[in-house]
Amino acid sequence: MPEGPSIVILKEAVQSFVGKKILSATGNSKIDKEALVNQKVTDFKSWGKHFLICLPNKTLRVHFLLFGSYSINEQTKKTPRLHLHFSNGDLYLYACAIRELEADADTVYDWSGDVLNPAWDEKKAKKKLKARPNELVVDALLDQNVFAGVGNIIKNEVLFRIRVHPENTIGVLPPRKLTELVREACNYSYDFLEWKKAFVLKKHWLIHTRKTCPRCNIPAIKKTLGKTKRRTFYCENCQVLYAPPPKPKKKKARKKTQNA
Repeated sequence: MPEGPSIVILKEAVQSFVGKKILSATGNSKIDKEALVNQKVTDFKSWGKHFLICLPNKTLRVHFLLFGSYSINEQTKKTPRLHLHFSNGDLYLYACAIRELEADADTVYDWSGDVLNPAWDEKKAKKKLKARPNELVVDALLDQNVFAGVGNIIKNEVLFRIRVHPENTIGVLPPRKLTELVREACNYSYDFLEWKKAFVLKKHWLIHTRKTCPRCNIPAIKKTLGKTKRRTFYCENCQVLYAPPPKPKKKKARKKTQNA
């Protein structure tokens, strides 16, 4: 499944089609393709893992699911889900889910929740996390309502960077670690974007798919964790599993003495 940085790269790659009319729309998507013809693309946007094609009266939301892909100016797979033809080129979308939103994207999406959007709000993310103290950190990082754009690779690398064990819950993290979690989710996403553009992303993976911890030089652990059962790679030695806070002791009630 493409993570947020990959969608940003797609958004940047199709900017030449902004302001251009759709001359034809074909493919096996069930949306009304005829209604797209002669519509002018006003913008391309991204929100997390959603690719947005903005038109005057609607927005096409594209989600690439697990195996979706795209190509520009050359058809690389047999059956596109959607093929948009412009006067200056073509956009092909494959194996993805496409939905029509009868509203402007700005009214549908909270841009402050996207880790790669200039409007990203760290304080809002922390507030959302504090409201779910019993949630595993692996689930919290993949929650698109908190970290839109963060995927499994980013999850694993962020937890390794900040030395947090993936089986921690949000509530047991010290305040500084909660801050690091939120901050690194954003920081690593920008690193991911830079490395992806340079075609060197895998060279920079520290723990994702690795068999050995680069810090401790001991075998790394691989487990499927969390509600989504996604692959999680980590080191049991340098990634800390914090103990849950002790329960407050109940005060013993004093017995009342009666005067003889």
